[in-house]
Amino acid sequence: MCFGLWAAVAFSAVTWSLKWLTLPTQAPGVALSQPSEVVLDEAQVARALGRANSVASTAAAPQASSRFELLGVVNAQNDQGVALISVDGQAAKPFHVGKNVADGLILQSTQARQANLGTSLDAAPSLTLALPPKK
Repeated sequence: MCFGLWAAVAFSAVTWSLKWLTLPTQAPGVALSQPSEVVLDEAQVARALGRANSVASTAAAPQASSRFELLGVVNAQNDQGVALISVDGQAAKPFHVGKNVADGLILQSTQARQANLGTSLDAAPSLTLALPPKK
């Protein structure tokens, strides 16, 4: 009971701090520089990590990955994690493992700094979202 309460408090603190710390997309009279986008060949990364990747998911991944932005992760026990994801530049929303994110993709699992999306909980991940590296 106490762990659940503290987990809820931590999730709330992370959600609100991320909401307050995000910069507006455009402020009047101020030009914001866009961070450069890193493009990875997911098929090569998957092979290097020892996982075979299907051609269809690799071809669809570059378009899909640009639609989603991972802003935070709460990695709970028993696959009950929550990811804070922005879809198509909209305001970020929390998604629990097993919930639909967009276009038939569900949140399959969460790790310390990443979230996996796929067509079902049992399918291979179609897309892996990662938080930017800590500075």
